[in-house]
Amino acid sequence: MPLFNLPDLRAQLPPDHRLLGIDPGQRQIGLALSDVSLMLASPLTTLKRGKLSAFVGEITRLGQREAIGGFIMGLPLSLDGGFGPAAQAARDWATSLSDMTGLPGALWDERLSSSAVNRMLIGDMDMTRKRRAEVVDKVAAAYILQAALDTLGNLPGA
Repeated sequence: MPLFNLPDLRAQLPPDHRLLGIDPGQRQIGLALSDVSLMLASPLTTLKRGKLSAFVGEITRLGQREAIGGFIMGLPLSLDGGFGPAAQAARDWATSLSDMTGLPGALWDERLSSSAVNRMLIGDMDMTRKRRAEVVDKVAAAYILQAALDTLGNLPGA
């Protein structure tokens, strides 16, 4: 299944289905889930990075349990907006995930999302380094997903 832009992804979603936010880190993958109205993203869980086939199984089970109709994956563009090796790897991984699960997906610029989340966790919540490491990936996934949901909500016909 191809990757879509946001308006086309929204058009592909069945009624009353959620979007899954994915922050694809090198060691962990953060997941977040939208509500069915596509207005609010909530951190969900963090999975250890491993083989794509194992991740596909997790997403398939989660998709059935939570009525997931598509996903938004963070795209790690370079700071100048360039499309480097990390962005290419994320796009390839998202395409494979979409093909293997049958879920439509879209990519979302995630530049500095983990940095912003870390600043929030340090400044606003005064979390220890250990606790931040436990939650930063799933909160970053929610940050990415919320930005995409906010954009979806501002599109004509939303």
